[in-house]
Amino acid sequence: MEYYELHPVNPELRFINKAINILKEGGVIIYPTDTVYGIGCDIFNKQALDRVKEIKSNPDIKLLSFICPDLKDIAKYAKVSDYAYKTMKRLLPGPYTFILPAAKNVPKKLWSKRKTVGIRIPDHPVALKIVEGLGNPIVSTSTTTRKGELLIDPLEIRSVFDFQVDLMLASGNLSGTPSSVIDLSGEEPVIVREGAGDITSLT
Repeated sequence: MEYYELHPVNPELRFINKAINILKEGGVIIYPTDTVYGIGCDIFNKQALDRVKEIKSNPDIKLLSFICPDLKDIAKYAKVSDYAYKTMKRLLPGPYTFILPAAKNVPKKLWSKRKTVGIRIPDHPVALKIVEGLGNPIVSTSTTTRKGELLIDPLEIRSVFDFQVDLMLASGNLSGTPSSVIDLSGEEPVIVREGAGDITSLT
């Protein structure tokens, strides 16, 4: 695994470009978000999606979440109602995952049984620059042990996943609190998981 430590405020573009090139070639990376480290790949690369499932030690896992670069991009991958758009516009970018009805062009490997997907726009320059440069969303599934314990220390993550992913971009210890998950697929918001981010305006 290639491993690079990035400046937390002004991340070096040459390292980000390495990650983008690996994703374009069907690789798998670990990258920082505004909550935890994510394991990611291009959502349109079937082999890479299968690799991520193997890394997560669950071939049947639904990789519900993926990262988009901005709000206007979300409409390509999900059906967004007026109220859902207004809700997301108020909170994004930020530590939230929004569940929305899936658009047909999103791989079904990412759909839930309810035909929904989880979409994130994290408030972190590295994650956003990666998806902007790639031109496609990337999977966002957290770095956990086989027992499901969350890993947030970059060196520990490196030791665990060293031979499973192609590259890791480190940006120090992150908050370690997963994103709040809000279901916007119905007529009103439903809090699925209370995590990072203020959700008082939704309750």
